[in-house]
Amino acid sequence: MQLFPTEPSSKVHLILLIGLPGSGKSTFARSLHSHIISTDAIRAQLFGEEAIQGSWLKIWLEVRSQFDQAVHSIQQGEIEFAIYDATNAVRKQRRAAIALARKCGFTKITGVWINPSIEVCLERNKARSRVVPEAVIHRMARRLYGAPPALDEGLDECIWCDSIQSCQRHLLL
Repeated sequence: MQLFPTEPSSKVHLILLIGLPGSGKSTFARSLHSHIISTDAIRAQLFGEEAIQGSWLKIWLEVRSQFDQAVHSIQQGEIEFAIYDATNAVRKQRRAAIALARKCGFTKITGVWINPSIEVCLERNKARSRVVPEAVIHRMARRLYGAPPALDEGLDECIWCDSIQSCQRHLLL
């Protein structure tokens, strides 16, 4: 079953995930069975652990490299689309990621905001192996809810879902 209708090969599609820690972004990304570009995985690769924030420049350069690789894989027909798995809670960061994705050759960018209640995110966060401090999640929530994702950031489509299941249903239609 294809997630998206067959499109001309000129469409190089990126799904940009948006959401608080514990919202289900990584779980959703894995459910799509495609190429995932994850800032957590990049931090683990570069610094030995996801929790180590490290140099953002090094992380960003690796994101760019993985965007380039994903575009090539899509153009070669090896994958249908790529997924950028990061919180993307700040509008400035989303715009930078979208601009970089366009520069690398993505021609269609779909923002998917997975937005369960903050209480759900906090509860899930407690069960994670890498717990994000609650104060950090609340700060991210204020920034994200104060400047929610919008098409004028450069997205071609923006989907808001309150659960992983509703995102899956929306994308399968």
